[in-house]
Amino acid sequence: MRKVVLSLFLLIWLAPNLQAQFLTRERILNDENFDKKPWSFGYYFGINRYDFNFDYKEDRPDIFVEQSYGFNVGLLANKRLNEYIDLRLEPGLAYNARNLSYLDIPGEENDRLRELNSTYIHIPLLVKFSTKRLNNFKPFVVGGLSYSYNLSSNETNPDDNSAGQFRMKNNTFYYEVGFGIDLYLPYFKFSPSIRGVFALSDELVRDENPNSLYTSNIEVMQSRGLFLNFTFQ
Repeated sequence: MRKVVLSLFLLIWLAPNLQAQFLTRERILNDENFDKKPWSFGYYFGINRYDFNFDYKEDRPDIFVEQSYGFNVGLLANKRLNEYIDLRLEPGLAYNARNLSYLDIPGEENDRLRELNSTYIHIPLLVKFSTKRLNNFKPFVVGGLSYSYNLSSNETNPDDNSAGQFRMKNNTFYYEVGFGIDLYLPYFKFSPSIRGVFALSDELVRDENPNSLYTSNIEVMQSRGLFLNFTFQ
């Protein structure tokens, strides 16, 4: 993932410089009126990698988060505000799996491990800030707020960790920031982008036992993730 992020960042940084070297040449603009439309629509798919950020009440061994790659798919509605600013809604579905390892809990491996499979209905509302188009390239940054509903949260499950069930809240709000580049191809616009997603609220549902080894020492548990998206318009 680090290599992918670095490669995309270098592409975005180099694209304007490479284009500037050829500005004196006559170049064919692909769909030069695309960004003048008041509305445009599309879809995206990509991969994600989620983690947790923990704040603890006492100094004990940290909870280890084993991360994995997931996927995300969704739709895009883009409203042009002016030449450089767009408002976009990107409702979609994101799936990811994380494992929590409690290093300080005695017993069998099953007692120390909690598997969290999360399926989110994810709805970001973002503002996109673009540079001036350089031939068939246009870098941009994006930021905004999002809401997700976790279909696999177990929030309403009456069982807790004493029965092997780790519970999270259904509803979470996030802020998101990222960057990418619009590539104007002959028949469509292709936009690879990298985005960080950070929860604003505590997602943990605590066990009934106030002295639970699984939840009693956690002050705040918040998701954070990295999205690599490929958007087609």
